[in-house]
Amino acid sequence: MWLSRQLKPAPAAADADLGITTISGRKVGVVTRGEVRDLPVYGPGGYLWAPANGAAVLVVKGGPGGEEQCVAGTRPQEEARQIGPGEVYIYGPGGNSVYLKEDGSVEIRGSRVSVAGELSIDGRLSVNGEPYRPCNC
Repeated sequence: MWLSRQLKPAPAAADADLGITTISGRKVGVVTRGEVRDLPVYGPGGYLWAPANGAAVLVVKGGPGGEEQCVAGTRPQEEARQIGPGEVYIYGPGGNSVYLKEDGSVEIRGSRVSVAGELSIDGRLSVNGEPYRPCNC
């Protein structure tokens, strides 16, 4: 009937814009056509990212009228760790992680040796905070 067609809810709209971050952190501010604040940041599974101020980001808009917005990706599966702007923290199951820090250092954590049993490192290596010295046993 014509009445049932009149009462249907509006279909969800989806849209995306390229934005520039103005506030960094777990909730960011982004300028697209105007500034929007407190947007959640999503990343691919196991990848936690805090965009730096001035970074170009994809802002996804959805819901009726496009009022629901976020910086694209997925929610972290573990409690979000504090990372600095522009830093990258990648984590996986069992506590394995790679943390790329702003100062150029890399923190690698793992609970098992790879099948190949090899890790290539270019730079200084510290184990538990002490410089690594190979054993010539």
